[in-house]
Formats: sequence, C-alpha cells, structure tokens
Amino acid sequence: MLTSGFDEAAERLARGAAPAEVLDTSDGRAWIALDLAVREVAWRWETPAFGGGSGGRDALPPQRPAGEREPLAVDSEAGLAFALCHPDGRVREAALARADGVPSVLPLIAIRCADWVEPVRDRARALLGAALPGVGPALLPGLSAVILAVARRERGDAARESLVETLRGAEPDVLEAVLASEDRAVRRLAYQISVARGHFPAARLAAIAAADADVVIQDVCSEAALAAAGADTGDDVLLPLLGSRGSRARSAGVTALHRTGRHGQAEPFLYDRSPMVRACARWVLRQAGTDPLDRYRARCAEGREAGDLPPGAPVGLAECGTPADAVLLWPLTRHPRDGVRARAVAGLRLLAARDLVRLAPLLDDPAPGVVRETATTLVPWAASLPVEELTARLAEDRPRHIRTGAFRLLAACDSVECRTVIGRLVDDPDPKLRSAARVLTAYREPARAPLSTPAPGPAPVTAKADGGGRARRWLRRLRGGGATG
Repeated sequence: MLTSGFDEAAERLARGAAPAEVLDTSDGRAWIALDLAVREVAWRWETPAFGGGSGGRDALPPQRPAGEREPLAVDSEAGLAFALCHPDGRVREAALARADGVPSVLPLIAIRCADWVEPVRDRARALLGAALPGVGPALLPGLSAVILAVARRERGDAARESLVETLRGAEPDVLEAVLASEDRAVRRLAYQISVARGHFPAARLAAIAAADADVVIQDVCSEAALAAAGADTGDDVLLPLLGSRGSRARSAGVTALHRTGRHGQAEPFLYDRSPMVRACARWVLRQAGTDPLDRYRARCAEGREAGDLPPGAPVGLAECGTPADAVLLWPLTRHPRDGVRARAVAGLRLLAARDLVRLAPLLDDPAPGVVRETATTLVPWAASLPVEELTARLAEDRPRHIRTGAFRLLAACDSVECRTVIGRLVDDPDPKLRSAARVLTAYREPARAPLSTPAPGPAPVTAKADGGGRARRWLRRLRGGGATG
C-alpha cells in the first residue's frame, strides 16, 4: 500500500499525537498505511525510550543521536504506536512487551502478526489471541478490517483464525456491530459466521438478502433462508426474495418456486432484466413440463405493436431459441419502447442474425441503448460499413450517443481512412471523444499494406491490438457496457 498522504500522520505520531488524532481508526487500510509510513520517517527520529534494564529481548539496541529531538516515551500511546511500526525488529519486539492491555494499539499488534521477524510475529499473535475476546462492539469492526487486510499477506492467516474464533463466540451485540461494518470483507465474514451460528431466523435472512447490495451476502443469506425454511417455505421468505432488486436474491427465490410446487409463478420472471433470473425461470417451468420457448415466441409475436411487451422477452427468446426465431425479433427493432428495441438488437446478436443493411439505420436511433447494442453487434463487421456514413454521424450537431457509436465502429477498423477520421477528432469539443481520439492516435501502430486482396463480402475483424491498454480502456468507456438483459 502506498504511504502517500500518511507521511505527515507518521510525523505527527512521532511528535506525540495519539493514533486517533492522526488517522481514521475505523479504516483498516489507514492503519496499514501508517505502519508503512512510520518505517519511511523513523530514521529521522530517535527510537522511543523503553528503559527497564540493559539486556534481554525487551532491551533496545544502541541508538544514534537524534539532534535536538527528544525520544518518545514508550509509556505514551504515541510512543508505543511508533515503536510498534519501527523498522528495527528489536524495537518492535520490545514494544510488544509493553503493549499488553492497551486496546488502542491492537490494530498495530494485528499487523505485527504477519511480521517477517519470527519472535515479533509469535508475540503479536499471542497478544492478539488473548485480547480479541474482550474487545467490545466499538472497536472490533475496525480491528477486524485490519486483521482481514493483514490476512492477505504471507503469514497473515493466524490473525484471521483468531478473529474467526472470536466471532464464533461473540455476544450478539458485538456480532451485530461487526455485521454493520463498512468494510466489505468484514461484513462478508460476519454474515458467513452469523449464518453458521443460526443468528438469524429465515424471514430475517430473506429480508437481508433482498436488501443488501453485496452479491456475496445475497447468496449467503438467500441460501440460508431457504435452507432454514425447508419444504414449508412461505411468503415471508419467498416474497422478499422475489421482489428484491438484487438478481442473486431473485434467482434464489425463483428457483425455490420449484420445491414449493408454485411453478406457474415463475412465468413473469421469464422476462426479467437479469439473464440469471430468466435462466432460473426457464428451468422451473421445464420442471413442470412447460416449454418456455413457446411462451417467448407467443409473447414476442403478439407484442410487436403492444406497448406492454417487457424488454426481457426478445432477449429471452434469443437465449433459448434458434436462428429461425430472428424473424420474430426484426419487427421488434421498430417497437415503440426503447428497451424492447435495444433488447431485440441484443437478441439478434445472440442468434447471429447480422444483416448490415437492416442494422445500420439503427445507429441513428434516438435511444442511446439501441445505438449502443447496434454498435456492439456491428463491431466485428466495422470494416464493411461505409466510412463516409460513419463520418457523417460524427458531425458536431449529432446527438452524443450517435457520435459515440460511430466512433466505436471507426476505432474498430484498421484502415488509413478510418485512422484519418479519428485523427480529426483530437480537438473535438466533446471531452470523451477528444481524449479517446488522442489516445488511439498516439498508440496505434502505422497501417500496414495488405499482403493480398481480401475476399469480397463482410468478414470479422480480428482482435488486433488497438494501441495498448489505455486505448482499450477508452473503447470500453465509449461502449458504456452494452446490456443484453
């Protein structure tokens, strides 16, 4: 981790400021950054004075003069914290001997559990293991974040094992505090342990899965909710899952419809915005002997002009249909709903129904999503599109999404003509197009003359390097993540 921004914190710590005064003590990354920063600045400061004898492991090595700076007293919180981060392993070990019973430096003790010096590491692990069971709800969330960050290091597993053991036996109020941590890794571990402990009833687990934004927690809690409810899964568990904004929770709820015998309730989810949910709904219907493909075909056929056709219908048809089903999707590219038109284009791409003559006009669609999906579909055949038509779409008076779609297709070409057009955009008023044009112009290799005349007709463009990682990143930004469901 970079110490940028923490050098000043380390200097203030050396001048006697307590850790709580120089950093956010609830941020695990801040403690690790402080540890590294102290190592960078420690050479300018005298080692804290420990006293108490002249030999043994707890005694300090001889120190060089530190000018007019007085050495920190190790019995101060700042001095102890500074010594625990010191680059000299003997200083760190001596500081650990004085750290027992000082809760404010427990995050630094946790860091020392992965120390490269074995005596330091062993002493820190013993101290942390003894202290963790007594840590209250105010300190344990932040300390847990440090421990899990340390666990990613070599020799960091021991600290994590101590934390897991503590959470398994923690009081409910302590566990609830850790569950509310802002650190994602801490929350995931806390929920895994809470589920294993049976801390929540099935209905509460379903509610958590439905509301939480973390996909791992959605999985853990939804699976646990359904397992706890068993064969008698009721609406108190199913309805929160089915109504969740999270696709993982909805998928779990839809799948559970099979074991509860409520297969018919899966049909609306055939048209869900999530591919995973649509797939689960198809599976549930098949278990009851219903062919979802028939439902998709009927809905798309009757919904050509219907305003209530769900956008998930055309792409769902493509996911389980055949190339012959493209005939049902082409009319939907003229549907009044933007989402339906966009998903119809995505479905045509899945069915490999790429008719350049019929798709190219959709690059002028008023909906950004339709243009995005159309450009994504046409990228492999960008070299077959008329450059002059793409260039016309780059006019400054055209809508931004149309200009972006045309730029993507020009950037996918490898001809001198396309590069020349992109080169004219290096001073474009649009900041994104201007920056992307500059990156592509600077990084792309000079065009090579073809070794032979290419065969007539559209041919996919090979995945040629577009000039480096920066250029690829710009193209991804311009693409905007074309959705297919």
